[in-house]
Amino acid sequence: MTTQFIKPLALAVSLALAATACGKHDDAAPASTPAPSQSAASASTAAAPAAAASAAGPTFNIADIDTSIQACDDFNGFVNSKWIAANPIPNDRTRWGAFDKLAEASLNTQHDIVDSAAKNADSAAAGSVEQKIGWLYHSGMDEASVDRAGIDPVKPQLEKIDGLKTPADLVAFINDSFSHGDSKVFDFSSGADFKNAKMQIGYVNQSGLGLPTKDYYTKPEHAELRKQYVAYIAKTLQLGGVAEADAQKQADAVMKFETQLAAASLAPVELRKPENQYHFVSVKDADKITPHFNWEKFFDAQGVKVDKGFSVSQPKFFAEFDKMLAATPVNDWQAYLRFHAIDDASPYLSKNFQDNKFDFYGKTLAGQPEQKPRWKRVLTAVNSSMGEALGKLYVDKVFQPEAKARAQELVDNVRNALKVRIQNLDWMSDATKAKAIAKWNTFLPKIGYPDKWREWSGLNVKSDDYYGNVMAAADFNYHYDIAKIGQPTDRKEWGMTPQTVNAYYNPTDNTINFPAAILQPPFFDANGDDAINYGGIGAVIGHEASHGFDDQGSQFDGDGNNENWWTKDDRTKFEARTAKLVAQFNEYAPIKDKPDAHVNGQLTLGENIADLGGLNVAYDALQEALKKNPKEADEKIDGYSEDQRFFLNWARVWRGAIREKQALLYLNVDPHAPAQLRAIGAPSNMEAFAKAYQCKPGDKMVRDADHQVKIW
Repeated sequence: MTTQFIKPLALAVSLALAATACGKHDDAAPASTPAPSQSAASASTAAAPAAAASAAGPTFNIADIDTSIQACDDFNGFVNSKWIAANPIPNDRTRWGAFDKLAEASLNTQHDIVDSAAKNADSAAAGSVEQKIGWLYHSGMDEASVDRAGIDPVKPQLEKIDGLKTPADLVAFINDSFSHGDSKVFDFSSGADFKNAKMQIGYVNQSGLGLPTKDYYTKPEHAELRKQYVAYIAKTLQLGGVAEADAQKQADAVMKFETQLAAASLAPVELRKPENQYHFVSVKDADKITPHFNWEKFFDAQGVKVDKGFSVSQPKFFAEFDKMLAATPVNDWQAYLRFHAIDDASPYLSKNFQDNKFDFYGKTLAGQPEQKPRWKRVLTAVNSSMGEALGKLYVDKVFQPEAKARAQELVDNVRNALKVRIQNLDWMSDATKAKAIAKWNTFLPKIGYPDKWREWSGLNVKSDDYYGNVMAAADFNYHYDIAKIGQPTDRKEWGMTPQTVNAYYNPTDNTINFPAAILQPPFFDANGDDAINYGGIGAVIGHEASHGFDDQGSQFDGDGNNENWWTKDDRTKFEARTAKLVAQFNEYAPIKDKPDAHVNGQLTLGENIADLGGLNVAYDALQEALKKNPKEADEKIDGYSEDQRFFLNWARVWRGAIREKQALLYLNVDPHAPAQLRAIGAPSNMEAFAKAYQCKPGDKMVRDADHQVKIW
C-alpha cells in the first residue's frame, strides 16, 4: 500500500535512522467488524475504586509530578519534568519517553521469541514460520560469518553496475533491480485508487535521496552536513573496493546527481497534499512524461498487468529522472547506483560497513552516541522482513482476548462521542454534517491484530546467509504488495504489525487501527480508572478517528475516495479554524539553544488537528462514562479529580527527552509536533482543562478567545 497516507499517532519509535534520512523504506510488514455499541459505563475497563487500584500498584504515580511548576503555566513540566530528569536518554537512542519505554518492552518480548526460535529452528517443522524467523535471526546474529563475507554479497550487483554502458543499459538495470524488490531512484507499490478506492492500482513515487529532504541539498545551514555526506559517500565507496582518489571523484558526482534529483522533488509539506500524491495516467501518457523510460517494459519486468493506468504521483520528478537518463553521463549514474547499492546493503554486511553507516546517519545526523546492540539491529531486520509473522508469535505470547474486547468498548464510546460533536457543531451546515456523519458511519476499527494472517510459504530462508535472507524477503514482500494491483482493496489488511507501539488512520480505506502493543499502560490499564484510560487510549482512539476529518482526511469520503463533500462556505470556515492552529504551532521554538528553529505548523497540521479533536472527543466520552458512575465522578484518587487525571495521563503519554540533532531533523521531516508540545498544545485550547486546574486568564496554558482553536 502507499504508506504516505497512513497517519500514525507518532513517528515510529523503531524507525531506522537511515530510512528516516533517505526517504527510502525497508519492506515492513504491513479486523474486525465493529461490535454493537456498548453503554459508556462498560468502558471503565474494569475500573477499580481507589483502594483496589492502589493494591495493584498506582496507575499514575503522583510522585512524578513536580509541584514546584504550576500546571497552568507549564503542564508538560508539571507532569513530566521529574521523570525526564530521572530517566536520561540511553546512549543507543536519540530519544527516550513513554513511547520508547513501551517499545523497549515490546522489543524485549520479541527478543525472547526470536531467540527461542533461533535455538529451535533446526528441529522446527520444515518451512514453518518459527523456522524461518529462527534462521533469519540466527543468520544475522552470526557476526563472524557476516564479517568473513565482507563485501562479497554485493559483488554481483556491483559487477552489473560496472558493466553499464548506455542509457538503455541503465533502464534494463533499473527494471531488473525492481523485479527483485530492490528499488532504484523511485518507489513502486500498490495502493487504493484515489478515485475508486475499492480497487488497487500502481503508484510510482519520488525517492532516491540520501539526505532527509530537498532543502538539505541547498540551504546554507546544511552546508557542513553536505560536506560530511560527501565524505561518507567516499568512504562507503572505498569500503566497496573503489580506490581513494576515484572514490572522492565519484562522491562529488553522486552529490551533484542527488542535488539535481532533489531540485525536482517535492518538500514534505507539499507531499501532504492529495493532489501531489495522485496523478493517474495511462501507460501511453506516462511514456510522454518519460520518453526514455518505457513503462510497459517496466511493468512486464515486474510481472504486473496495468490495465487503464497508474499514478505517476509527482510528474515533475519523473520528467527530471527521464532527462537524467538521457543527459547525465553513464559514469555518474554508475557512481550513484554503486554508492546506493553498498549503502542499502550496509546494515547486513560486516562490522566496518555497519559502523560507517552509523557514524553518519546515527552520530552525525541524529546525534546518537552509540550504536544499538547487534540483537536489536538484527531484530529490526526481522521486523522489516517478516514483521507480521513475528506479530502472530507476539500475539500468541502476550495479547489477551479480554484486552481486545475492552478496547472495542472504548472505541465504540469514543466514536459515539465524535458523532455527537459533529452533530452539535455550530459552524457547519446541515448539508456538510450529513456527509460527515455518512463518513463516520463507515469507519472500520481494527484492534490488536489481523483477522487473517499472511502466508509465508513462498519465502525461502537459509540458516547461514543474512544478506541473502534479507534480500529474499524484500523480493517476496515486494511481489506480495504489487500483486494487489488490479485487485479489490482489502480493508481488513493491516499497515502496522501487532508488536508496534503506535496506531494509525488510513483515509483511503477509512480504517482506524490499534496494534496490540499499544494496548497497555500508560495508554490502556486494566486496573485504571476511567480517567486514565480515556486520557490514554481513549485520546488515541479519538486522535485516529479525528484524522478522518483533518486537513487531509477531510478530502476523502467514507469510501476512501478523494472527493469534496463540503459546501464551499463550510470549507472556508474549516480552513480559517485550521489556520489558527497552524499559527499556534508556528510560534513554538522547542529546542532550548535554537530559538530560530520553529515547528512547521503546516507540516504538523494534520496531527495537531487530530490531537485537538481526539482529546476533546475522549473528554466527552469520559463525561458520559462518569454519568453512569457518579460515585467515581465525585471521588478523588491521590488528591486528583477524574478530570485532572484525564489530562495528567494525556501529558504522561507524551513525556520524553530528545537529542538536539534528532530534534532538528524531526522539525524538518516529521509531520508530528515535538512530544512536549503535544502535551500542552491541545489542552491549552480547551476550557475543560482550564476548569479542571482552575487556571485563570493570562496563564500560559490558557489561550485567549482570539487565539483559542476549536474545530471538531
